[in-house]
Amino acid sequence: MAKDVLCEVRNCHYWAEGNRCSAEAIYVVSHAGKMASDSTETDCKTFVPSEEV
Repeated sequence: MAKDVLCEVRNCHYWAEGNRCSAEAIYVVSHAGKMASDSTETDCKTFVPSEEV
């Protein structure tokens, strides 16, 4: 598993200093079923809007 997960979405609840993701787990889904051709066909379902922004 990846040691560090980077995230630039500053309004996410899990965003941390240095563009780090502080979530304990990351859930990514594909728009095209079980296969994706590139990153534009995926979404991070871990995202939760931050109350601070």
